[in-house]
Amino acid sequence: MKSIDIIAGARPNFMKIAPIIKALEARKAEGGKLDFRLVHTGQHYDACMSGDFFLQLGIPEPHVNLEVGSGTQAEQTAAIMTRYEKLLMKRKSSLCLVVGDVTSTMACAIAAQKLCIPVAHVEAGIRSGDWSMPEEINRMVTDAITNYFFTTSEFANTNLRNAGIAEDRIFYVGNTMIDTLLTNLEQLRQPHFWDELGLEKGMYFVMTLHRPANVDEEKGFARLLTAIGEGVRGLPVVFPVHPRTANTLRTLVGVPENIRLVDPQAYLEFIYLVRHAKAVITDSGGITEETTVMGVPCLTLRDSTERPETVTIGTNQLIGTDPSALGPALDRLFAGQWKQGAIPEKWDGHTGKRIVSELERLLCH
Repeated sequence: MKSIDIIAGARPNFMKIAPIIKALEARKAEGGKLDFRLVHTGQHYDACMSGDFFLQLGIPEPHVNLEVGSGTQAEQTAAIMTRYEKLLMKRKSSLCLVVGDVTSTMACAIAAQKLCIPVAHVEAGIRSGDWSMPEEINRMVTDAITNYFFTTSEFANTNLRNAGIAEDRIFYVGNTMIDTLLTNLEQLRQPHFWDELGLEKGMYFVMTLHRPANVDEEKGFARLLTAIGEGVRGLPVVFPVHPRTANTLRTLVGVPENIRLVDPQAYLEFIYLVRHAKAVITDSGGITEETTVMGVPCLTLRDSTERPETVTIGTNQLIGTDPSALGPALDRLFAGQWKQGAIPEKWDGHTGKRIVSELERLLCH
């Protein structure tokens, strides 16, 4: 029996690993030769990621929690590497599987390789070209020391080929985030504040903002919020925010009343909000994938994206960080002129199975 370490450190990671764990458990029940150890680095703590979160996604409690906690980029990287190395020295795994682009992804990949443990990267090859984003550095470093590359799109495949990665190390499998989405569409839950905020399907926006370019400078953030509040024509904007961000927002003068701050939501409640929104305004990456599959218009307040297929194929459009660009984009939305979009190849709900099949072939045959 070969044992794989599955690494997760931040909320998006758990949506990405859930289908892989489910596929591994199914194969093991059929006599498969792969087992796993779920390692939670503790990079982020989120109350919505305890108890109910694992239950919602069908993820077992982590076998190990490194309990790294918060800190600077360097502090977190060092703590994760140190603690994961100690874990590996007690009991090595046959492979370290990392997902996405958070600090835990890079740090555990480095620690594993230094102990001669091969690394598989799920969501390999995606690039924004923006080196000011910590996630972009994490992606580049991780892919530089990865053995097996599991990709979500032809764009990612091309990036890896251009970097000199051999074709037999690239596995175009699809998107595990979409596996999780499609699995849970019938279990979505209306948030408890739905009636209190007077929400109606198709008559509100969902907003998530966290990039430094959008939220770090108070005056710029205030101008952006004003443009959003005015551009949505009086409709409510549901804004799930971290408590610290919420405190900052409350200090701003003139935040539009129709921007409604709510606590971070559990997965089923958040996807319910997105699915029934008129549109989503975001600076995130993963949400643009989910809106693409659900056919929900998405306005991304960034100048670049590591997921260009959501723009060229899906419902996403890059608006940039200039608040003045929001008005014309929202005018097109209200005029019914937003693109319909389509679903990218292999975003079909079977990515987890494809990954496990390849892992079994690579490690057991």
